[in-house]
Amino acid sequence: MTFEELPNKHLLHTEGTICNRFFILHKGLARAYYHIDAKDITAHFAIENTTITAIDSFIQRKKSRYNIELLEDSSLSYINHEDWKKLLEEKPHYEKYARIFLENIYIDIAERIEDLLFHSAKERYKKLISKFPTLLQRVNLGHIASYIGITQETLSRIRAEK
Repeated sequence: MTFEELPNKHLLHTEGTICNRFFILHKGLARAYYHIDAKDITAHFAIENTTITAIDSFIQRKKSRYNIELLEDSSLSYINHEDWKKLLEEKPHYEKYARIFLENIYIDIAERIEDLLFHSAKERYKKLISKFPTLLQRVNLGHIASYIGITQETLSRIRAEK
């Protein structure tokens, strides 16, 4: 594991490349996003004591469509892909933790899909703020709007309804 302190706006990973690092955020805030039609769409937020990576790229060794950007000065640790594989081979009991981690990612993705398909924008907003109570003070509204799949104007209307 390598520890680093990095500044706000630092790119941890760039689209079009293979993601070689799995990050654990100790302090700060990050987001994974991708570009489509000249817009950036936030796919994931990571706060203190959570992880972030371009998981499909990290596991499958394929080029990623995601960028990962720090939204605050941050302290983090990371393990590179080669060391991750070596750790799992040399210490098989870590495979249990890897499996649990991947199960949690699967559950998060399934919940995200269900939210986008079956819940209103207002419900998605409330759920996001419930999950990340400090996010409004830390992230610009454009990132929040893109994460829940609406425009910033629609988000402003939802917030005004309180």
